[in-house]
Amino acid sequence: MAAASIVGPKEGEGPLADSFDKIVQDTYHGEKTWEKAESKLLTESVETVIKKAGLTPQDIDYLLAGDLLNQIISANYAARQLTIPFVGLYGACSTMYEGIALAAMMVDGGYAEKVVVAVSSHHDTAERQYRYPTELGAQRPMTSQWTVTGAGAMLIGKEGSGPKITHATIGKIVDQGIKDANDMGSAMAPAAADTILTHLMDTGRTPEDYDLIVTGDLATVGKALVEKLAQQQNTDLSNNYTDCGILIFDPSQDVHAGGSGCACSAVVTCGYLIEEMMAGKFKRILGVGTGALHSPLSCQQGESIPGIGHAVAFEMQ
Repeated sequence: MAAASIVGPKEGEGPLADSFDKIVQDTYHGEKTWEKAESKLLTESVETVIKKAGLTPQDIDYLLAGDLLNQIISANYAARQLTIPFVGLYGACSTMYEGIALAAMMVDGGYAEKVVVAVSSHHDTAERQYRYPTELGAQRPMTSQWTVTGAGAMLIGKEGSGPKITHATIGKIVDQGIKDANDMGSAMAPAAADTILTHLMDTGRTPEDYDLIVTGDLATVGKALVEKLAQQQNTDLSNNYTDCGILIFDPSQDVHAGGSGCACSAVVTCGYLIEEMMAGKFKRILGVGTGALHSPLSCQQGESIPGIGHAVAFEMQ
């Protein structure tokens, strides 16, 4: 029914700037902390998508939302302000696509008429929680990715002028033993490839049946691995496959491997991809949200990083 995207200043300098509803000029966004700023971004994205649909919060049956922070605090505090029946989700960077799949099931099953799915992430909150506070100026390896500052929201209902959600493939956790928290692409790629191949097998489709196949935030390292893993199963993705973490930034912006974070796939999907579908450039897209299901504690204990991927097919009718 509608989609909304809000991003930070760095994302606003990237190649997709014109597709976002709002670009904030300060990573604090008028708040005292980055965490409060992130929750504000999430709140504003939900308010924006509801307004774009000409509705009020009272018209929404459920809010499905999540983020990267411990106990999904950005979503929790946003839901406190919005007073919409709330289901908190955590799928790491796959949360947006997990939410879209669940919302479509709720609507298709007759349990809701209007559901908002929203997620957020923030570069500085994620760095502080998962790696090193930005104030330390720690050097990042070239496999590392830049967590997107922003929030995306999508309103899913029985009717609407936008694309229809026709298929959802819920992924399985795949863990190939990657332990490097600065190499998320390698950790998530096997799960993404597994979900894409499972979706194609379940539906009887081929990559050519889609105008675009796009993963969430594998960036350059993970994208190359997905193509290689698919090729090993005699599936060629080279013609129409890309990644949101590659699309959102320009290489000149010094983001190393590319973008990541809950907001990465969310703002690209709710901004650029939906916009291009509405303009007629794409008729059928397969989006695959990818997530690294680890925590700072699990990494400190030497655990490997479980990966997940959830696929959703969007089609213009």
